[in-house]
Amino acid sequence: MLDTDTKRRIDTARDILVGKVPDPKSQVEQITIALIYKFMDDMDAESEEFGGKRKFFADEFARYGWAKLMHSGLGGFDTLNLYAEAITKMPENPGIPLLFRDIFKNAYLPYRDPETLKMFLKIIDEFNYDHSERLGDAFEYLLSVLGSQGDAGQFRTPRHIIDFMVEIIDPKKNETVLDPACGTAGFLISSYKHILKANTDAKGNSTLTPDDKGRLAQNFKGYDISPDMVRLSLVNLYLHGFADPHIYEYDTLTSQDRWNDYADVILANPPFMSPKGGIKPHNRFSVQSKRSEVLFVDYMAEHLTPNGRAGIIVPEGIIFQSQNAYKQLRKMLVEESLVVVISLPAGVFQPYSGVKTSILILDKSLAKKSNTIAFFKIENDGFGLGAQRREIDKNDLPQANIEIGEYLQSLRAGESVENFQSSLGLIVPKEKIVANGEYNLSGERYRENGVRTSNYPTIPIGDICNLINGRAFKPEDWKRFDSGGIPIVRIQNLNTPDSDFNYYTGEVSYRHLINRGELLFSWSGSRGTSFGAHIWKGGKAVLNQHIFKARAGCRQP
Repeated sequence: MLDTDTKRRIDTARDILVGKVPDPKSQVEQITIALIYKFMDDMDAESEEFGGKRKFFADEFARYGWAKLMHSGLGGFDTLNLYAEAITKMPENPGIPLLFRDIFKNAYLPYRDPETLKMFLKIIDEFNYDHSERLGDAFEYLLSVLGSQGDAGQFRTPRHIIDFMVEIIDPKKNETVLDPACGTAGFLISSYKHILKANTDAKGNSTLTPDDKGRLAQNFKGYDISPDMVRLSLVNLYLHGFADPHIYEYDTLTSQDRWNDYADVILANPPFMSPKGGIKPHNRFSVQSKRSEVLFVDYMAEHLTPNGRAGIIVPEGIIFQSQNAYKQLRKMLVEESLVVVISLPAGVFQPYSGVKTSILILDKSLAKKSNTIAFFKIENDGFGLGAQRREIDKNDLPQANIEIGEYLQSLRAGESVENFQSSLGLIVPKEKIVANGEYNLSGERYRENGVRTSNYPTIPIGDICNLINGRAFKPEDWKRFDSGGIPIVRIQNLNTPDSDFNYYTGEVSYRHLINRGELLFSWSGSRGTSFGAHIWKGGKAVLNQHIFKARAGCRQP
């Protein structure tokens, strides 16, 4: 549990940096470097206290010791120059392990204000280290401030969603665990804690043997294309007890160096975005595509061991897009590994994005035994779906966890699931999913009592109206309500026009503007809440992507 003093210090350190280092990721990097710097010096001091010698700041690196850096007689610019030189030279320090040298690789001081640095180092000086779980929790809190989307479309996965997926997949102490797009190693940390908890006796003592612990440390791997994310993952794992974490700077989609590495458990929230022109993957993927989300899911499905399991967060396009690559991917999943699809509400990734997502649960051995796939629908995840994500009483995740566990257990036991009762789920025969060749993975499509009949023929809405898609806003476009901008209508605003809005202060095309009474169509979101047709009840606003407006003056068929 994160203590209030540590939280206050981290918040204060960020407040000091924000004027000189406005980017949240850069703030995290600067605090990370400083914390590790002091941590090494503290370990040297502890060694001396017990009669040993300094090893991190010894010989020619002794002049960079923390005490010398904090010496009251050292002038502002002298302190700044000493610290900047120290973090730049640290990768050359033979007295520190390779892990720490990697952490300091390419580190630098991005500002030249001695007063800012003095205040910052004074706060870092207040941290006391005992290399405990508490320090790991503090670092996880620090990582939680990474509130902006990465260049490759990465979003920080909410902790409760990570834990929910890990509970379902249930990694074991002797299994290999991989996240091929690991970010800050959240899935790996959660899996590690899950295994530790599962191997504890009634008195709270670990039942893991030394051999178990050694094997466990070797079994966890992560890849990320960003050296910054690799650095943060290494620190995160180290602070959670991994003396030699296995995190690699690696492009999962274009490199073949680790293609022959397989895992018993794969957990990931891979990047959703593809660069302009698409990915240029190698030719060993079974599904040919330039879309990153397609390739990542293909990679994970292909890199499970014969009894392997995976939990993957995917954008809604994977579920129903009609392009050949998407259909080919869904066909492969249905035939070889897919057992459960969990629909999440739009807004789970707020404030980063309102994108609609689902979770795919793969189990290669169960999929071969089963002729059904289960679809579960989460309406509430315990937090409001507005930009603030405030905690609420409604939470479907615990019940979904129970029901999914019961369904998977029935499959493992070879029991019939024909009469399986679920308040959140729907069991669908694979033959029904295969029937029209689309392999659509939207559970609502197969809910028989949801089919409507009519005496009138149906035609595509696009045949009689011009449907105009909303604008694709970037997180940096979003402003506060007091900015003087125009409200941005997102998926979660459709039924509740008085809910939280982001605002846009730039120029807006008339194509994206809407007014009260206009007909809108959301093409993602949860059916019955935001998916489908809506009459806009708010005032003048601008549409976000994933929402069409029916342009006035419909064409006659």
